[in-house]
Parts: sequence; C-alpha cells; structure tokens
Amino acid sequence: MPSRRERANAIRALSMDAVQKANSGHPGAPMGMADIAEVLWRDYLKHNPGNPQFADRDRFVMSNGHGSMLVYSLLHLTGYDLGIEDLKQFRQLHSRTPGHPEYGYTPGVETTTGPLGQGLANAVGFALAEKVLAAQFNRDGHSIVDHYTYVFLGDGCMMEGISHEVSSLAGTLGLGKLIAFYDDNGISIDGEVEGWFTDDTPKRFEAYGWQVIRNVDGHDADEIKTAIDTARKSEQPTLICCKTTIGFGSPNKQGKEDCHGAPLGADEIALTRAALGWNHGPFEIPAEIYAEWDAKAAGAAAEAAWNEKFAAYAAAYPTLASEFERRIKGELPSDFAEKAAAYIAEVAEKGETIASRKASQNALNAFGPLLPEFLGGSADLAGSNLTLWKGCRGVSAEDASGNYMFYGVREFGMSAIMNGIALHGGFVPYGATFLVFMEYACNAVRMAALMNKRVLFVYTHDSIGLGEDGPTHQPIEQLASLRCTPNLNTWRPCDAVESAVAWKCAIERNDGPSALIFSRQNLPHQARSPAQIANIARGGYVLKDCAGEPELILIATGSEVGLAMQACAKLSEQGRRVRVVSMPSTSLFDQQDAGYKQAVLPIEVGARIAIEAAHADFWYKYVGLEGRTIGMTSFGESAPAPALFEHFGFTVDNVLETAAELLDA
Repeated sequence: MPSRRERANAIRALSMDAVQKANSGHPGAPMGMADIAEVLWRDYLKHNPGNPQFADRDRFVMSNGHGSMLVYSLLHLTGYDLGIEDLKQFRQLHSRTPGHPEYGYTPGVETTTGPLGQGLANAVGFALAEKVLAAQFNRDGHSIVDHYTYVFLGDGCMMEGISHEVSSLAGTLGLGKLIAFYDDNGISIDGEVEGWFTDDTPKRFEAYGWQVIRNVDGHDADEIKTAIDTARKSEQPTLICCKTTIGFGSPNKQGKEDCHGAPLGADEIALTRAALGWNHGPFEIPAEIYAEWDAKAAGAAAEAAWNEKFAAYAAAYPTLASEFERRIKGELPSDFAEKAAAYIAEVAEKGETIASRKASQNALNAFGPLLPEFLGGSADLAGSNLTLWKGCRGVSAEDASGNYMFYGVREFGMSAIMNGIALHGGFVPYGATFLVFMEYACNAVRMAALMNKRVLFVYTHDSIGLGEDGPTHQPIEQLASLRCTPNLNTWRPCDAVESAVAWKCAIERNDGPSALIFSRQNLPHQARSPAQIANIARGGYVLKDCAGEPELILIATGSEVGLAMQACAKLSEQGRRVRVVSMPSTSLFDQQDAGYKQAVLPIEVGARIAIEAAHADFWYKYVGLEGRTIGMTSFGESAPAPALFEHFGFTVDNVLETAAELLDA
C-alpha cells in the first residue's frame, strides 16, 4: 500500500509537471502543502466527487490561489470530473484548469481565489452561512446542516488587510467550524518575508478569539492529524500554523523564492523526482496510488447517509424540509414576483417624496417578510444606510438564527464575506456602506461579478447631495467604476418607485450581483403609466415625452431626474420639443435590443444632455461627442447640498443655457 508521503508526492509530481508544461505557474506552494492536503482530504474532508454540490459537504478554499495546481491535483486524484488531459491544459485558453481557481470552471472549486486574503474572507462567509443555516433549520435530533470549512492560506493572505477584518469578525461570531491552515514557509515573491513581515501571527489570532495551534510540522502527518482533531473540538475558529518548506523535494530550489512563481525547469524536475523517489514519467500516476486517493465510493456513502438523515428530517418537519430545499436551490418563493409587483403599484399610487435610501428601507420592509433567505447587514452604518427593516434580528455567537449582520467598520471584509455566503447557498446576502467607501471593497465587488453570484451591494449617500461631510465622503468616480464592471448591474433610482423596482430586479437576478445606489436627500415622486413602470426594469425608458419627434433629449439618473423634469417643463413653455429619459441602470439598458434602444434614444436626435452629479465623462457614450454632459469634473466641497448643487451647475438655469447652446448652434 502506498505510504502517505507517496500519496502526497503524487500532488507534487502533478503540480510541477503541469507548471512545467504550461511554462507558467507556482509549483512551490502545492509542493509545500501536499502533506497537509493529503491528511485533510483523505482522512477528514466530507465531499462527493460524483456530486460536487452535495448540500452538506465540507467546503475547501485555497486562499493562496496561485497554488491552484494543489486543488486541481486533489480534484483529479479523488475522482472529480477533471481528467489528466485537463491538467495538461493548465493555464491554457478555455481550459478547466485556469491559472487561479475559478468558480464555475472546475467541478469542486468552491470559489475564485487569487487576490490574496479574499479566499480567507470567503471561507468566513462559508462558515458563517453554515452556522446561520444550522441555527435556522436544525432541530433536536436532526442536524441536517453540519459541515466544516477548511481554508489554506499563506503569508500573502496574512499580510493583506482584509485578513484582519474577517478574522476579527470570525472570532467574535464564534465560527468553530472554520479551520485555517497557515502555510508558514517564510517565503513570498520578493524572498524571505522576515525583511517585511515580522508579526507575531499566533498572538494576533489569539487576540481575535481564535484557537491557535502553533509550530505544527507541515510534513508530519501525525502532527497534522492531531492538530485537526483538536481544531474540530473547538467552539472558536482555529488557526493551525504549519511550518513547511516551499517547493518541498526540489534539491536546489526548495525553501527559496525561485520555486514560488516559476517552473522548476526540466533538470530540476528530474532531480526532484529522484529526491522524492518518484520513478514515474510526467503526468503518470500508478494505479495503486489512484486507488488510494479515489473518494468516489466514500463520497457517495457520505451523501447517502445524509440523504437518510434528511428523509427523517422531512418526515418530522415537512414544511422546514421543503423550505430548506428551495433555499439551497436558490429559488425564490413562488409568490414573490406577484407580491413585489403589487407593492410597486402601491408605491406608485402613494407617490411619496422621500429619500431613495428611505424608499429602499420601505422596500425591505415589504420584501423582507417574503424572503427568509435574506441575510442583510451594514458596515457600521445601519442608521444611515437604512438597511434594518422591521423583521431584522441580529446574528451573534450565542444566537445565529437571525437574519442581519452587524459587520462593523469592515467594508472590504463585509463584501467578501457576502460572496462566501452567496457561494455557500441558502441565502440572498445584502450589505451596505456609503458609496464613496465602495472603494475599500472594490475588488470584492469585482469578484462577485466574476463569479456571477447574486450579491446585493447597497450604497447610500450617492453624490455631492450628501452635503456637509465634504469631498472625503462625496462620491464622484465610483458610479463610473461600478458601471464599467462587467456583469454588475448598477442602479441609481430617481424615486421610490424606481427604488422598489431596483430591489425587485436585484433580488430576482440569479446570474450576477447588483449595486443599488441611494440618496440621502428627498427625491420627488415621478408620475408614470403602468407601461413606464414595466420599462424601469429595462434600465432606461422615456419618462416624459413631447408631441412629435423630440429636438432635445435630457438623460438623467437619481436626484437629477427631478432637475431634468423641471428643465423640461421650462423648455416646453418655450415651445421646445423635449424628451426626458430616466436611466436608473445603464447596465440593463445596454443589454436591451437595438429596437428598444432606438425607441428611447433615436439616433436621429443628436441634441442630448446627460445630467448626473457624478463623473461627467461616463455619459459621452449616450450623448455623443456633439452632446453635453452636466456632471462633475472635480471633487466636491463641504457645504449644504442646495449650495453645492448650485455651485456645480446642477440648476434649471444651467440646463436651459446648455440646451440653448445645443439647439441654437
């Protein structure tokens, strides 16, 4: 029977062979962490290669995602639908083994990692989702939610600031089923980390409230097993500090940065094979080692055992079981669309002039009771973001059955944790901060879009209209950044009706994230027909039209729609034919067919003015080089909102003057 070291050497061989064939990659981490992975995956990990989506599987995250060949090797060896030819296509176009693990490309990969630290943050999200879901569904004698989250991470993850944010929260929430393996090899791209990373990492995590297991020999299976056994008994998250040698087995490159991010080279691979006693050719794995790694039968048995548990649960709690299945599938309640539409009609009839952040809270109060899968939150701004609704109950270490997270001042951590929650399944997460502080979390927003997950990012205080807090808090370029992010639907509604529609569309979207942008100041209600309300979901629509073909089109979003409507009234009094287009979501408008876009913005009408209290340059794609944009080309100022709007030209008079320049030229 192959020894543990021989089984681990299969990982090392596949990793160095794939990197060498691609002439690109990172062999060091997979070779260094192979022994840890062998113990974890063969002795502990509950998973089913025949069904990577098995509901109660353990989650495994490779936060140091540059070591992706470790994950691919494990998936291949244990029997996932990832063949040896897939490994040979490592880092090639359209392969199932991209340079960093990507969710949706490779069966068994739980999340996209690569930006360091975010895999750890996702893992916190996985563990949090497990704890909350267990508290909501488990009953005495029926533990249908009972799994661990394991995460590998390296020095780079530890140095990234997000690791502080999420690890602090994980300790506070008592996420005992989160077990992290710190690959403490002392090497990063630039060399030995002691020149720039001398933190006492164990003490740091102990301060967060983690159980810390120190000085584990990452190449000693017995020590690794003892550490995992200890970790699984803890009610707190556990950090297992593993001393490893990067590039283990390479006679001339192990322990050095040379093997971190480059192929070993053919000569060194030959020496490594000899040093490891691996007498097999490239991509050759002996049948007896495959047999030892094969987890298909054990995985099927684990899932069958869980199915029996779930059947007993369903017999005892049929309503809960049905609800659990619905939520795990990511399906919304069957009556949601109808009830949400009815609420939108009520809002339209009521016609309130309120801030869109308040309209957002009203929508949450309407939709929240319909959606037990909601798991909301805010980065210490609940009273400003208005993300708390009447049915909110906070999640805590002692009682995790709630539906609201107090994330603290952790915008980046919150956003990446939400990604993990969405990936875990069973929840629709939303979280909020001020729009300007989206910058702290930008890369997590990008990752949600890259992974096509339903995550709802709520941003309030959307413009210079927030007033006296000044330019540090007034967003300018953030809207353009969000709108330019592929697969992210960005909304900036102009009143309560558009706000409710934005929430409904974001909730119903199951193939990507949405950013919902709301105002601090009150916004006037805009009258609409049922057909216009229906067209809000298309991202842009004609809010106010004229008789005959328009000679001028005003395009606006958010608070500036009201300004456009006022200017339209004045221009109409002057005999001008003016159309007002409200465009709450340029992302969705751009997805419409050419006929619809032509009907809203006819190409024949070249006189166009876009009005938005955000970066002006974005709007030239809609107004053309001959059109005009009334927007921001500088940072803001500290003053009351009305003074700021006048100072920066967001006035009826300025719109009229700009229109005259266009129409009388």
